[in-house]
Amino acid sequence: MAKRRRKWDATVYQRFIREGRGQGSGVNYKPWITIQDFASRGMVSRVKGKTTGRIHHLMSNYETNLFFLLDWSDNVTDIREQYPLSNLSDIIAIAEKAQIRYPFDPISGFPYVMTSDFCIETPFGTETISVKLSSELVKPRVREKLEIERRYWQSQGIKWRIVTENEIDVSKARKIEWLAQAKNLADFGMNDDIQGKCLLFFVEAFPHYLGLLDALFLETEKAFGLCAGMGVNVYKHLAYHKQIHIDIHAPIMATSA
Repeated sequence: MAKRRRKWDATVYQRFIREGRGQGSGVNYKPWITIQDFASRGMVSRVKGKTTGRIHHLMSNYETNLFFLLDWSDNVTDIREQYPLSNLSDIIAIAEKAQIRYPFDPISGFPYVMTSDFCIETPFGTETISVKLSSELVKPRVREKLEIERRYWQSQGIKWRIVTENEIDVSKARKIEWLAQAKNLADFGMNDDIQGKCLLFFVEAFPHYLGLLDALFLETEKAFGLCAGMGVNVYKHLAYHKQIHIDIHAPIMATSA
């Protein structure tokens, strides 16, 4: 069954503004678009980020993969997804000057609010990112909208770039996603006392078990009376929070199956 078309007009626009969409930073940021608002090609995801501590709304597998890479980076201090080009009068003027048709709702005639897939903060400043399949870049209308986006952020003095699937390290993203499954050991029934002792044990033993991780997993489970498989989760938890050093580019270990 096809999804019902979402209404867009001045009333909905004002409601989004009142809800604080596209505003705030860190844990308090609210994306302009959520996965409940519009249909999306591919898989949509809701992922809790380590950088911000909040749930992120991601509209495709490519956005999700890039999100995990951004969230892992030590140089990224904030991630705001579905970030609006919020000054409508400015962006419409930019489109008109470039002789590019700005997108308006065909029923209400109200202008859509364009968004960039990500706005990130780094030690080098703010940067906005649009995620696009390379095959989409040959389409004239896609290129027109990207040009509006480029000119808008240029007028704001903010760096902007396009990221395609060719620039996303999918293997690394999936490794990070796998580690993130154990970001919170309380989800597996481990209380704070056991966690503290277990994590300290694993960190101290880890340098002596390089190449012998299966043995360390079993030793950890035996020492703390954990169920089978929890040794892997302890490893994933520590690696995700960068309390032990791992090769993030290495394949996911067979014991993860």
